[in-house]
Amino acid sequence: MSKTNNFVFWGLYIIAWLIFVGLSIEAGGLLVNFFFTFYNPEFVPNLYQKLDLIEMYNESKLAFFGVYSFILIISILKAILFYTVIHLMHKMDLSKPFNDFVATQISRMSYFTLSIGLLSYIARHLVESLRHHGFVPDNLDQFWADSEAFILMGAVIYIIAIIFKKGVDIQNENELTV
Repeated sequence: MSKTNNFVFWGLYIIAWLIFVGLSIEAGGLLVNFFFTFYNPEFVPNLYQKLDLIEMYNESKLAFFGVYSFILIISILKAILFYTVIHLMHKMDLSKPFNDFVATQISRMSYFTLSIGLLSYIARHLVESLRHHGFVPDNLDQFWADSEAFILMGAVIYIIAIIFKKGVDIQNENELTV
């Protein structure tokens, strides 16, 4: 691999780490907000993203737990997705990229991405339904605004995973015949 490609690969590796750290901080901040809603609700407007859903909690506990569950699960899945990317980049041998580990990790990435997209899509429609009943504030759209992009990206990554799996099969077959 040339020095330019190696430099770009390690640059992307560092960027993946930065994104992972940012997403982990976001998931942790949302989790702290969730618990502060119960134990010290007057402090919630001072916390991360000022996600104050105490009115929704007082109106309907079911709506609160449903919406907040979607928010937490989506943010945690995003962090897990980037951890999978980091794990793949750390363990991947670029001189021989077609192996079972790479194919498995890319498949996992496609499942996580598709799950994020589908859960975001469901959550967006649930929140729109709850908004008609006056339960949900307007500041929640940021958590699932990109649901279609994640669904499309998950489909593309799944196709790449199938190609890698086929490449591994062909490579293993060629090694047996030689």
